[in-house]
Amino acid sequence: MPAHAPVFRVAVDDHVMIAHSLPDEFFGPAQQLHGATLAITATFERVGLDEHGVVMDIGVATSLLGGVLDGLRYRNLDEHPDLSGKITTTEVVCQYVAEQVVQGLPDHHGLRALEIAADEHPQARASVRLELSP
Repeated sequence: MPAHAPVFRVAVDDHVMIAHSLPDEFFGPAQQLHGATLAITATFERVGLDEHGVVMDIGVATSLLGGVLDGLRYRNLDEHPDLSGKITTTEVVCQYVAEQVVQGLPDHHGLRALEIAADEHPQARASVRLELSP
């Protein structure tokens, strides 16, 4: 790669409807069981492009994200076996989704990073970025 290699990103979107409680006084009324719809964006990043001239196939990216979110859709996260004992803040949900997407990446993906962002509503969002070994 040249000294100033371009960094490319491709992002795909989906959403998930969940229920959860945030059982700590810190969260005020959100301690009670409530619903949320999270708009999720997965951003895949790499230095340069692959042999096909892309960061990764958008269809594969969409399927990866959708597959992970399918395990959360219309679920009470308080009862989800992978999230048991965790306070499922938006940040925690982002981390969980990111880790699950990374597990589903094909071998030799060539990616440098994955970012998962979740919009709770138009004025509030959280995200996590995982640095990857290409």
